[in-house]
Amino acid sequence: MLTRKMFGSLAVAALVGSATAGQVQAAETYKIDPGHAFVYYKVNHFGWSNNMGRFNKVSGSFVLDEKNPGASKVSVEIAAGSVDTNHAARDKHLRSADFFNAKEFPTIKFVSTKIVKTGAKSGKMTGNLTMLGVTKAVSMDFTWNRRGKHFRTKKTHTGFSAQVTINRSDWGMKKFPAAAIGHKITLMLEIEGILQ
Repeated sequence: MLTRKMFGSLAVAALVGSATAGQVQAAETYKIDPGHAFVYYKVNHFGWSNNMGRFNKVSGSFVLDEKNPGASKVSVEIAAGSVDTNHAARDKHLRSADFFNAKEFPTIKFVSTKIVKTGAKSGKMTGNLTMLGVTKAVSMDFTWNRRGKHFRTKKTHTGFSAQVTINRSDWGMKKFPAAAIGHKITLMLEIEGILQ
């Protein structure tokens, strides 16, 4: 049976716990977890289907600032040569000068320049996408996902999901007409980071 004193202590503890859980976090730096970072792309193939691919090597970091979302930053590096479409001959062609030219330009990079919050967990991220030695500004919609401790490592994790559609010819990737291999490419990022 709860006494008045016990009830009061429990109520105070609950309020303190609730306030702590609801606290807005100051700026935090996260290192991208390569085992839980996925960059996919989708491109039309002769109008018959959408060809899907992914990059197997993704790295980088991001800063999450809940108090001042505009101060948040994202930097993602993708190894162009890690492109994988589950078809060895096509992957070899994609790494060639016809497409990603991975030998001369081994890294695809996105660095944010502006982050705007549009909802409780959503926003728009503008930044510079460098590919094939060409840097152009892109703007992608994103969602910040859950922040919490990993049950095994006890380290704090968070992440985001983002998507943007670009025109590959803007970066000089002009091999094959759009009617054959679409020039519009949708990039999808699923990024998880570990608090440093």
